[in-house]
Amino acid sequence: MIVLVTGGGGFLGTAIARKLRQQGHQVRSYSRRHYSHLEQMDIQQFSGDLTDVNALKNAVSGCDLVYHVAAKAGIWGDYADYYQANVVGTENVIRACRDCGVSKLVYTSSPSVIFNGESMEGVDESQPYPEHYETAYPQTKALAEQKVIAANDDTLATVSLRPHLIWGPGDNHLTPRIIEGGRQGKLRRIGRQDHLVDCIYVDNAADAHLLAGEKIAIGSPISGKCYFISQDDPRYLWDIVNGILATQGIAPVCKTVPRQLAYILGGLCETIFRMLQLKKEPPMTRFVAKELSTAHWFSMDAAKKELGFQPKISIEQGLEQLKH
Repeated sequence: MIVLVTGGGGFLGTAIARKLRQQGHQVRSYSRRHYSHLEQMDIQQFSGDLTDVNALKNAVSGCDLVYHVAAKAGIWGDYADYYQANVVGTENVIRACRDCGVSKLVYTSSPSVIFNGESMEGVDESQPYPEHYETAYPQTKALAEQKVIAANDDTLATVSLRPHLIWGPGDNHLTPRIIEGGRQGKLRRIGRQDHLVDCIYVDNAADAHLLAGEKIAIGSPISGKCYFISQDDPRYLWDIVNGILATQGIAPVCKTVPRQLAYILGGLCETIFRMLQLKKEPPMTRFVAKELSTAHWFSMDAAKKELGFQPKISIEQGLEQLKH
């Protein structure tokens, strides 16, 4: 097949593109800049922004399948920027698929779209969207996911995957933040109680995307649906964090901040950063305070039954890879 991966130069996008190439597919990437590692994999690169419909159509034209992975991630920033990248960008990808006659679209969503600030233990895909979001990323990803679901019809088959806390070698977001925070001694446990959290090793997340790409088709059982994707192996949050730190010889996190204090400090930081119009991310936000002090793991029944997904690489094996 000829397959396009938006955000193909990113962490998850690269893993998906690599596996597609290994299967013999002709792969294209659509990103804002050129990546030498994609060139080495013989991946055709198209440059452009998600808001540029014509550039998107140029990349999508002639494809059999599109993986829409690109997004604006993070916990801080102007809502308008997130809306343009995540909502308008997704609308443009859908439009490009329709205009170019592409009938299969796999969208990378996030479990944060249903996070309501409380612990979520074993919830499935029937969990509703919350009425309120603490930050722009999950709110705009939820809007985009709903656009993708609504787009599923008799000409375009869509499916949304919600991989949770992707990590592994090559990560430029979660893993390096943990390692840097550990090195600087800035990490703190939030609350006295540790909570179970599930995550996903990057190669396993990529495998789930390839399975969805193989099974998606007009009228297929997975069309128009969403799926949680994880290791299916909930662990205590700080065991996971300390496991990542240990791969770099960094001492475990032991100091604790009360949950309510962290939430108050998060609100103060947000207020100050907004007043001063600071672009960098605050040291604490209300969203992070809630994320780090609640359980969040999800039922994998649907992904296992309908996608045939089973993680191949364990957390321990993934941690070994981080050492190299």
